[in-house]
Amino acid sequence: MNKTVKVVGAVIRKEDKIFVTQRGYGEFKDGWEFPGGKIEAGETPEQALVREIKEELDATIAMDSYLVTVEHDYPTFHLSMAVYMCHLLNPHLELLEHENAKWVTKDELDGIAFLPADEKILPKIKKALE
Repeated sequence: MNKTVKVVGAVIRKEDKIFVTQRGYGEFKDGWEFPGGKIEAGETPEQALVREIKEELDATIAMDSYLVTVEHDYPTFHLSMAVYMCHLLNPHLELLEHENAKWVTKDELDGIAFLPADEKILPKIKKALE
């Protein structure tokens, strides 16, 4: 049985656009994803997400709503990702760990090469943006 990795993801929204990031390192380098990361011992998902976004993007977010939890089996582990709709508390964003990022509309989401688990979030995002 593969180990389960519990992570959180942020769908950061600004008006009708969503912020997506491209991994700059590791096994899934160059894949597109929603920013976030691992939940550490003693953290709630919400605390982990605020911390991860600060570490990855030097940004401060607020959570608007819980969106979905995605379960995905990668070859070496099972990913359980709790995803939240969020917004920036100020406009500052800086890529500290990603190689690229962009703001995209709902219609542009389908043209992006998302990692498999992140791909599963798209129907929920589209519904939320309707």
